[in-house]
Amino acid sequence: MYTYLLINLLSISVPLIASFDKRLNFYKKWKYFFPGLILTLLFFIAWDVLYTHWGIWGFNERYLTGMKIINLPVEEWLFFISIPYACVFTYDALNYLVKKDLFKPAEKYISAVLIGVLVIVAVWHYNRLYTSVTFLLTALFIALHQYVWKSPWISRFYFTYLIILIPFFIVNGILTGSFIEEEVVYYDNTMNLGIRLLTIPIEDSIYGMLLIMMNVAFYEWFQKRSKM
Repeated sequence: MYTYLLINLLSISVPLIASFDKRLNFYKKWKYFFPGLILTLLFFIAWDVLYTHWGIWGFNERYLTGMKIINLPVEEWLFFISIPYACVFTYDALNYLVKKDLFKPAEKYISAVLIGVLVIVAVWHYNRLYTSVTFLLTALFIALHQYVWKSPWISRFYFTYLIILIPFFIVNGILTGSFIEEEVVYYDNTMNLGIRLLTIPIEDSIYGMLLIMMNVAFYEWFQKRSKM
């Protein structure tokens, strides 16, 4: 069963086809998206290789093709392409479809609460490496964009991520054992909080936030750079 490969292909298929919609023309923005995708992928793959080696998480061979690159299933590499593509496409489409920046008035409060909660939990559970590292890195990334670089797209990202949580529960739910006999990705629960949203470790929602926010940040930066 090539479940993980199928999840990747289904995740990217509709956004890829919709990229050629004449109203969005997202394919014309690939030159801004793909450089950031590669940079983000390199960061997350290095993290992934290390945590897989340490046994913080692992992959069920039952649902894989068996092909590996640097000891990671090829499907895991594809995950860092298909999911960011689908999410950044969604971000771009929502910017086009929803003209009003709905979360702008609350942006600073959302950022402050997220940073505060993430830092407190990370410090309190410093010995749980999935929790502490993921929460601290995400808090730092938000803080840099909110208070140092004052990035203008943060509220738009928060709105998009709220929408993305719907497919997130489906995709990550399947990967962590919902709707199928065994999980595709398994975890050492001594390295996380042990809190599950359905079958999904709560850390996955923050890990996903960092992954998508980093892709959006690069996407926006490369667009801004092209206009200078």
